[in-house]
Amino acid sequence: MDDTAPAPKFKRVMLKISGEALMGDQGFGLHPPTVERVAREVKSVHDLGVEICMVIGGGNIFRGLQGSAQGMERTTADYMGMLATVMNALGMQAALEAMGVYTRVISAIPMDQVCEPYIRRRAVRHLEKRRVCIFAAGTGNPYFTTDTASALRASEMACEAIFMGKQVDGIYDSDPKTNPDAKRFDRISYDEVLRKNLKVMDASAIALARDNKMPLVVFSLDEPGGFRGILAGEGTYTTVHA
Repeated sequence: MDDTAPAPKFKRVMLKISGEALMGDQGFGLHPPTVERVAREVKSVHDLGVEICMVIGGGNIFRGLQGSAQGMERTTADYMGMLATVMNALGMQAALEAMGVYTRVISAIPMDQVCEPYIRRRAVRHLEKRRVCIFAAGTGNPYFTTDTASALRASEMACEAIFMGKQVDGIYDSDPKTNPDAKRFDRISYDEVLRKNLKVMDASAIALARDNKMPLVVFSLDEPGGFRGILAGEGTYTTVHA
């Protein structure tokens, strides 16, 4: 634990990132230097003594909704997307453990040869032993996204907040990449997010986080030191509250 840094605002958090965040400037798959950079961000927060849960999307390998839109049966497409998240979780585990951070990949779909099955009490114990827990395969059910999985696991693990790493430094009223006059929110309620259709998370994930009074912090994963800075009360981000 880093004794020189200010005490972090939270003791246990969920970090949700998209699969696309791991493919760097490639059009597909995992970009090892990018995975390593994200792992370094996670390690810097872990070094503060924060217990970390993670959920990583699978869109860099396979996105169930796109497969379904192209004629594939939806349930099959969603299961393929879940398997993609396991691949990303294993890649992140390898990067973290290369840095000396003990990590467990915990899958909602049993596959004992490569990762642990999801057992809530065992996962809590891993966190208490200062292991990073990466929850893979979504909720284990089709028709639910990894956004919903992050809200569900954050609630089950008694996390104090969900941190959502994106390519922009918060929530805007329109796309800041196409509208230079887009306004960033410092704070916004879950009800406003739904009413304004801001598409930060899918509606079922927002409802779950709101009902469990789970704050959501949206920040830029591309900003070096951003994750650690926000936990110390610094940086630019948007907080979504119940």
